[in-house]
Amino acid sequence: MKRRFNTAGPCIEGMHYMIPPARRLPEAPGLVEQLGYFVVHAPRQTGKTTALRALARSLTASGKHAAVLLSCEAGQAAGDDYDAAERIVLSNMRSEAESRLAPEQRPPPFPDAPPGDRLRAALKAWAQACPLPLALMLDEIDALRDSSLVTVLRQLRAGFPGRPREFPASVILCGLRDVRDYKAASGGDPSRLGTASPFNIKLESLRLDDFSLDDVRELYGQHTADTGQVFAEEAISRAFEATRGQPWLVNALAREVVEKMAVPPAQAVTAAHVEEAKERLILARATHLDSLVAKLAEPRVKRFIEPVLAGTLTGKDGAYDDDLNYCRDLGLLARDNPLRIANPIYHEVIARVLAGSVEAEIVAEPRSFVLPDGRLDFGRVLREFADFWREHGDVLAAGLPYHEAAPQLVLMAFLQRVVNGGGVIDREYGIGRGRIDLLVRWPYRDASGARAWQREALELKVWRGKTRDPLNKALAQLDGYLDKTGLDAGVLVIFDRRPEAGDIETRTRFEEAETPSGRTVTLLRA
Repeated sequence: MKRRFNTAGPCIEGMHYMIPPARRLPEAPGLVEQLGYFVVHAPRQTGKTTALRALARSLTASGKHAAVLLSCEAGQAAGDDYDAAERIVLSNMRSEAESRLAPEQRPPPFPDAPPGDRLRAALKAWAQACPLPLALMLDEIDALRDSSLVTVLRQLRAGFPGRPREFPASVILCGLRDVRDYKAASGGDPSRLGTASPFNIKLESLRLDDFSLDDVRELYGQHTADTGQVFAEEAISRAFEATRGQPWLVNALAREVVEKMAVPPAQAVTAAHVEEAKERLILARATHLDSLVAKLAEPRVKRFIEPVLAGTLTGKDGAYDDDLNYCRDLGLLARDNPLRIANPIYHEVIARVLAGSVEAEIVAEPRSFVLPDGRLDFGRVLREFADFWREHGDVLAAGLPYHEAAPQLVLMAFLQRVVNGGGVIDREYGIGRGRIDLLVRWPYRDASGARAWQREALELKVWRGKTRDPLNKALAQLDGYLDKTGLDAGVLVIFDRRPEAGDIETRTRFEEAETPSGRTVTLLRA
């Protein structure tokens, strides 16, 4: 069977290219040997189920455990009806055990028990009857909600002292979030999660890591070994840079290149192919990306994504760490500091989605900005944006849900409308530095006919409240960005959002400016 890059569901050995699953959860077998009850968590489509399936097979094949992986996802439909949720979980448990285990290891008939105690009674009877210690893995555990979730967790906790002869020796809970958030999911106050949990018997919380650069190289190398098609080192590096190793994105980029773009096997995959695939993925907004976007309206998410987009500081309160960890568990924010979006593709998707309503209002024709030599008339782009801002800026900015970042989002929407389909916009958000850096890259043919890139650097600032004019600080910051990009000139846009700034017609104007190093800057006050 021809192997493929997988973007839907668990990986299947022999059918999909995959990183060895056991390598992704190296600690798990040891925790099972310790009779551990523990948590495995990671964002959607990072390989959790694939890794747990492999672990269950390995444990059972060793002859030391009878291991079963079951999904709790169907229990979501039960909502707060814990009686129905218990029945669904038990039904799935029996079905998986009968499919995966030898007859003598399968559960006996479940004893009669009242609602709220059925799972504990069933697991006790199974552990007593099974000749081997049980290792039970509950995937998608956070699909259960409210009373259904808390009932399952409390029964696991109640049976825990009886392991390994009268209860499963090891239980693994697997989901999007760490156990600290189960209190909220089971009806606790999400604004004050604290550390209390109905599952306070956990030994560890394991987070499935994203792929390393070497993992991406190995995964793409499997395709080369099968087909002979080489991923150039620059393509591998670009894929890792764009995805930061997020497994679904790594696979999706390669699938886009190999299957959708159908780059011939005799042709090496280049960084340009990966860049095109990235743009196609962003425009297509696959289910994986849409599931992230749906979280942007949640207050816990907005409190971090908004200041990241605006370049401002986040306010801290009692729920700060819990909300930050929640955003990191979802995969929206990088796991380490400084605070930032997890990868450039998510950057792009979030900015486009939040500014999507604005882009729909822009009637500018992209090709009208292209000069006869194929370059972008960037001066005209800025002038037409200034006209657009004078006419529509206040109304559009007021209508965006992320008010702190609204002016920047309007400009990014305008640039996206002009550049879309031809060039690329790279974004950098400076959390706590009050700025956004943009690099517009536009392809054209130089005098010799070779492909070249026009690059235009912009820095966006917002002037708020009773603060000093940010011009001097912004010019120094822009100097640093121009150093980084190797450019001699740039654009600085300062949005004046002070109440005393005057009407939008008066405050929107172009000025001349110079950075501390003497670079020429086009200054747009808006």
